[in-house]
Amino acid sequence: MKNFFRREIIISLVIAIIVGFVGGSYVEQYRVGRSSLVTGQVPEEIRIIGLGQSAPAGRLPDEVDFKQFWDAWQLLKDKYYEQPVKDKSLFYGAMAGLAASLGDPYTNYFEPKIAQDFQQSLSGKFEGIGAEIAIKEEQLQIVSALPDTPAERAGLLPKDVIAKIDGQDTAGMSTEKAVSLIRGPKGTKVTLSIFRQALKKPPFDVTLIRDEIRIKSVKWKMLPGSIAYIEVTHFNGDTKAGFHEAVQSSLRKGLKGIVLDLRNNPGGYLETSLSMTGAWVGDQVVVKERRQGKIVETLHGTGRAWFAGIPTMVLVNPGSASASEIVAGALQDHHQATIIGQKTFGKGSVQDYVNFTDGSGIKITVAEWVTPNERTINKTGLDPDVLVDRTPEDYAAKRDPQLDRAVAILNGTATSTASTTSTRP
Repeated sequence: MKNFFRREIIISLVIAIIVGFVGGSYVEQYRVGRSSLVTGQVPEEIRIIGLGQSAPAGRLPDEVDFKQFWDAWQLLKDKYYEQPVKDKSLFYGAMAGLAASLGDPYTNYFEPKIAQDFQQSLSGKFEGIGAEIAIKEEQLQIVSALPDTPAERAGLLPKDVIAKIDGQDTAGMSTEKAVSLIRGPKGTKVTLSIFRQALKKPPFDVTLIRDEIRIKSVKWKMLPGSIAYIEVTHFNGDTKAGFHEAVQSSLRKGLKGIVLDLRNNPGGYLETSLSMTGAWVGDQVVVKERRQGKIVETLHGTGRAWFAGIPTMVLVNPGSASASEIVAGALQDHHQATIIGQKTFGKGSVQDYVNFTDGSGIKITVAEWVTPNERTINKTGLDPDVLVDRTPEDYAAKRDPQLDRAVAILNGTATSTASTTSTRP
């Protein structure tokens, strides 16, 4: 690929579903390369080159006979019962299978239309349902439903499994394909078949009306006892300024404690997570990049440590992913905060993204993020210091035992030394 360049966006892949929010599934770093100017136009039919040939000498081991690929191609063209079989369909299907063979849900080949949608998702200009999705345990799951969105109003919760989208089974479906089906113009409908394990009942249908998603990423207020409650819903373009305002304003209030709420925060810009963590740790290590078992880059906090030494509780849950996990993990390793809630999602990988000349693209996982103490985030998630559940019944009754516990610890009426599964402080 020519003109390969590094794009410092750390973003959750599944943001495309949030439509109107740039933030991933979990932190993903895309190094975007272009082999030529992509126009978004795809030729009606692909010109097949090298049909029946083997791969160039030295490119594949002796036991791989690439001619077999072309033999299978021709057999499908000749024998499949529904004709004609389009070369374009075979080609894109083969490319998708090549990426899927690695078994990594974040390594994907995108057909031109899906690639175009994916690139547009980086701009945050979308309409949809306001939910983050990702593949976990080989199931398409809700990572988080953002505040005041169709997804939240419909009652979608982290770990909800999306079994069908408008009647189409999601088994084996990529996140990008699901995004393309769920996203759509404001005012249109999409029906999701949801399986919620906690209910121990068959999947139920939820019909949502897509909308324009506009979310202020930072909200804060003072709680009794001079405790600042700072809620960060994602790490996007307005987060740094909003968080800085919360820091300065709360400090002027005679601050004695902090609750940083990262629940249902699917991630966003890496730079923002470094800046936010720096408010507690200054220029100390925030996150490391590990590639093939070796640390290849160490990233530090930025800005002044305004909150250093102030008792801090960080709220997390299964919807806390990527940048959220970077912040929580760093504060936990540096003993600057007590982490309260439930195990986080477990998304901390680094991707290369390359566009091809026909408008298609490929995204490849090349590394993973680890905490300052080199604890793994990806796939495993982070365990809270104090385990407090928040059940569907709590959500329905608008109870928040996790926040209650955090405030009680700061006020000295509860302990942070023992974990609990109780729904009350």
